[in-house]
Amino acid sequence: MVDKKIIDFIAEHHVLTLATYNGEMVSACSLFYAYEPSLNSFVAASSFDTTHIQNILKNPKIAGNILLETKSVGKVQGLQFRGEMAECVEQDLTNLYFKTFPYARAMMPKLWQIKMEWCKLTDNRLGFGKKLIWP
Repeated sequence: MVDKKIIDFIAEHHVLTLATYNGEMVSACSLFYAYEPSLNSFVAASSFDTTHIQNILKNPKIAGNILLETKSVGKVQGLQFRGEMAECVEQDLTNLYFKTFPYARAMMPKLWQIKMEWCKLTDNRLGFGKKLIWP
């Protein structure tokens, strides 16, 4: 199970940066997300015609981050993660996404699951350069 400090950090935010690679080209984008700790997964909406989705259809391996933007070194927090991304088939994740972003239901977006396989949280509030790594 992921450390509670990591789960709490993820819960405090709602936008992640996603990086993808199709074998020739890299892409980065920002996505709104919901997170389900029991599945260790993010769920996000995106359409098939985006570069990042075209990339994951060729290569599902992804990397990403979530950060707290601050100029205060003592408050620096950020999560780096790696995993795989695929079409969302988990009904619990679908329900969670629309509970988190109810206005999105009207747009009938395509939902995607990001299964986190590794992460590192840097949290200077716990001590300068303190890192929590999972697994």
